[in-house]
Amino acid sequence: MYQLYIGSKNYSSWSLRPWILLKHFNIEFVEMTAPLDGEQAYREYLESGLVPCLYDKEFNVWDCLAMAEYLAESHPQMWPEHTRARARARCISAEMHSGFSNLRCVLPMNIKLRVQGGDLALSAKRDIERICSIWREARQLAGTGPYLFGAFSIADAMYAPIVWRLHCYNVPLPDDAAIYRDVMLAHPAMQEWERGALAETLILTQEDMLSEAFGGRR
Repeated sequence: MYQLYIGSKNYSSWSLRPWILLKHFNIEFVEMTAPLDGEQAYREYLESGLVPCLYDKEFNVWDCLAMAEYLAESHPQMWPEHTRARARARCISAEMHSGFSNLRCVLPMNIKLRVQGGDLALSAKRDIERICSIWREARQLAGTGPYLFGAFSIADAMYAPIVWRLHCYNVPLPDDAAIYRDVMLAHPAMQEWERGALAETLILTQEDMLSEAFGGRR
């Protein structure tokens, strides 16, 4: 059985991605919450000191996109069935993995947060416009089904934290993007993750949240 080490559910966007994949595809795993008392504690189970980290017996994978690819080797349904859709899903997953730094900076992950909205920096607006364009094209390519390529895939898992950011900061979206956001928010695993986040007592500083947003420990 897999073991998945995660950080805070309220703050850790990176941890959500492999977690929701395992949940959606009903893959058995043991959830392990990483200690938050310093880098040395992380190094007890991972040399890089970063979470999330997936263990398959003694073998570990410590990058969320690499985890997804590793899991898809045994569960190919995690990627779209058709060649072009699968290639596009990989493209947008990689873009999410390495991009949108302006949005991450302006809207750090914080599921407990509810704001009234406000004017965003132009750079963050451009990130959001690009994300909406990605969602629109993926759903048009699929033709049917509520998720990015019809059925839930790794691409949806990669964008799940963005859904929370846009929701918690009350970012206005075009109708088609808002429909997809709401589909994702209604996913049972997203709701389970939210319940876990709301139950946490950990409070991070703005500096801590920005560290997580750019690939930090949590």
